[in-house]
Amino acid sequence: MKSYMTRFTFLLLLPIVSLLIAIKAFAAVETIDDLPGTKIGVQMGTTGDTYAKDEYEGDEAGTRIERFNKGNDAIQALKQKKVDCVIIDEQPAKAFVEKNGELKILEEEFAEEEYAICISKDNTELKEKINEILSSLKEEGILDQIIRNYIGDDTKGKFPYESPEGVQRTNGTLVMATNAYFRPYEYFENNEITGIDVDIVRAICDRLGMELKIDNMEFDSIITAVQSGKADLGAAGMTVTEERLKNIDFTDTYTLAKQVIIVLDDTAKNVKKLSLSEKFHQNFIQNNRWRYLTDGLANTIIITIFAALLGIILGFLVAIIRSSHEKNGSFAFLDMLCRLYLTVIRGTPVMIQLLIIFYIIFGSVDINKILVAVIAFGLNSGAYVAEIVRGGILSIDQGQFEAGRSLGLNFAQTMQFIIIPQAFKSVLPALANEAIVLLKETSICGYIGLTDLTRGGDIIRSDTYEAFMPLIAVAVIYLIIVVVLTKCVGKLERRLKVNER
Repeated sequence: MKSYMTRFTFLLLLPIVSLLIAIKAFAAVETIDDLPGTKIGVQMGTTGDTYAKDEYEGDEAGTRIERFNKGNDAIQALKQKKVDCVIIDEQPAKAFVEKNGELKILEEEFAEEEYAICISKDNTELKEKINEILSSLKEEGILDQIIRNYIGDDTKGKFPYESPEGVQRTNGTLVMATNAYFRPYEYFENNEITGIDVDIVRAICDRLGMELKIDNMEFDSIITAVQSGKADLGAAGMTVTEERLKNIDFTDTYTLAKQVIIVLDDTAKNVKKLSLSEKFHQNFIQNNRWRYLTDGLANTIIITIFAALLGIILGFLVAIIRSSHEKNGSFAFLDMLCRLYLTVIRGTPVMIQLLIIFYIIFGSVDINKILVAVIAFGLNSGAYVAEIVRGGILSIDQGQFEAGRSLGLNFAQTMQFIIIPQAFKSVLPALANEAIVLLKETSICGYIGLTDLTRGGDIIRSDTYEAFMPLIAVAVIYLIIVVVLTKCVGKLERRLKVNER
């Protein structure tokens, strides 16, 4: 009895002990000299990540680098004391601190750097043209005007860039890859991407006589997109580094920047906390931010429906080929191809498959991203549907096959009229579960710059620096869809069982 009481007491105290350890482990960072032995948050793929890795990762003090897809996620981790500090660019840092009163920027700067536009090494002609235009923009004061419109308390919003009248855009479209979570260089406002880099590239397009198309994607995907030809250039507060120059080329630099350290401000007082209604208004009503969720939801539903249809068609074909081969030895070559397909698809993550299809298979093709997502998720789903259906076919008693043949039906007719209908009813719950999994898997579409429901929530988070409301909203929407889908499948199951009575 004492043994059970001891275990029970230990289980009760474990969360409290873990919390105390976490609090004790949080280290105060006041200067750069305090960084060794701490947990440093960085945005993955940025120069902050590079500098922190080169200077501190793997050192004797046990410094840990925590990498996040977005700077906003690193800031959230800092606010929750999951990291001790965040290293990030100065201007985005100021935007973070402005919205989060409990944070501060250390006076001591971490590093200096210069931003440039990345271009494929094969596109030297475009690089030379952009360098000429950047030089002209600097001489004419337009570049300084663009920067001052976004940076500076006295000048912010007073110098908006406007394209000259009568620009002839007859030279095609320039595709700009960016990561729109980097205020003030690129960010969402009123459902459009704006910022310093956007205005600079707009000015470049005005001089080139081209239309501008902006592709929003993960920061670490920008260079890949430019290399593969999916984008003509990348502009996202990018610093020229030796490591990046191995894979990509850069234009002349256009502004000086700094890497700074953000920490919690223990002296902060009277930090205003919004009420629930104020948070709701800020996250969804203000600037019509609810549209990010509705637009993303529309893409999610389209991708799910068409990918599910593709997966079912492909899955049934593969299942019939494999089960036919197992029963009578037919389709030997097709069976081998189906086995290879199943092995590759089920043996690799769906995110890797999505990236391979977008950046490699369709690397040099300008293809609709929704179509790419449908193909990727449809191929992935088809492999699992195939095994589900094959299991259902093999579960049908052999006597059913014999009965069909005795009635004069050939193998194909027996499968079509007797076996498949019975198998479908038995595997329907598993197919519904696969559809639910497929729906949730579409949340990785952001890796190819496609705005789905999850990415819509991320955009809101990047605007408001508030995690709770957008994440809960996205979770509730997914939950509602799954509940509705489950009820519809349950109703279909009941109707199909009527014939068995």
